[in-house]
Amino acid sequence: MKCREHRLFARPKIIVAFAILVATIPATAQVRKTENIFVVTTDGFRWKELFNGAERKLLTDKRYVSTDSATLDNAFWAATSDERRKKLMPFFWNTIANHGQLYGNRSIGNLMNVKNIYRFSYPGYNEIFTGYPDSLVNSNDYPPNPNENVLEFINRQNGFKNKVSVFASWNAYYRILNSERSGLYINSGWSQLTDNDLNETQQMLNEQQPYLPRIFGSTERLDASTFFLAKEHIKKHHPRVFYLALIDTDAFGHQGKYDLYLNAAHNVDAMINDLWSFIQHDPFYKDKTTLIVTTDHGRGENEKWTGHYSNIEHSDEIWMAVMGPDTKPLGEIKTNGQVYQQQVAATISSFLGMQFKSNHPVAKPIESALGK
Repeated sequence: MKCREHRLFARPKIIVAFAILVATIPATAQVRKTENIFVVTTDGFRWKELFNGAERKLLTDKRYVSTDSATLDNAFWAATSDERRKKLMPFFWNTIANHGQLYGNRSIGNLMNVKNIYRFSYPGYNEIFTGYPDSLVNSNDYPPNPNENVLEFINRQNGFKNKVSVFASWNAYYRILNSERSGLYINSGWSQLTDNDLNETQQMLNEQQPYLPRIFGSTERLDASTFFLAKEHIKKHHPRVFYLALIDTDAFGHQGKYDLYLNAAHNVDAMINDLWSFIQHDPFYKDKTTLIVTTDHGRGENEKWTGHYSNIEHSDEIWMAVMGPDTKPLGEIKTNGQVYQQQVAATISSFLGMQFKSNHPVAKPIESALGK
């Protein structure tokens, strides 16, 4: 080692200066291939269905299904959990499982939980994006979030200004991500696009929205509408950080419609497949983009599967999938371990070589997802 140092300092000064400069750059900045981040959440989707596929006792309970049994079995049932989960979420298990990582299969001891005590949506999304399970954030009607989120932090960094976008099915994201303070581009709920230069497809999607059924009420847009609005925005503007927030899984869960809950999850899988295909065929994103998929909270079991709350067991049990150029292709993580929702925010920024800092505590990133 001493001999090597001696040879280095015997070289011209300009080479020495360059070597010192490189040595001072954080290790993450030297090795990161990720230049863009896509985050997708599907609200209230249980780890049980992700890792085991459809649950038989719910699939055959007429209180929760209206689709005929033959159709449901053909779509979602198989003899083994491995077959069932591939039928329900083929992209997750044929692509992410081969090229990325999946956390949260509790049946083999790999745990992921929320840290907030409430176990419903606003506190969950606050925890995901601020890295801070704030006990004061205690309602879905909570006012604009005082906690800084990682998306607005990234939006302030060089090369990312006005390159962070959010499309969400639930209109609460204007408050969750504090749009007035953060300055993020957000389209949420039944909001129409208001850009000055809408293309023909965007105009058509705007015109379509008033005619879509508001089956979840005035605050929750159907995921299909959100997805195509989002996709057109991505194609047109090429944001470097993009967040897609889907809600059909939770909405159908609360309605007690297990067949439609499964259909919604299957559709989410197809949407993510479509999105990833676009990413991998666009030179701006190809091999330079990391995808993170997770959920805001778990759900109960048996008759309580329709709900989630602090007093409903299993509501804190969640999962995460990640895939990209910096993530080792470990597939389903089968080792005993524990990660938390609050670690997602710092994981997002770390992929971009940034350390998310705020005026509130921020949990450490999930190092194994980062390739460490």
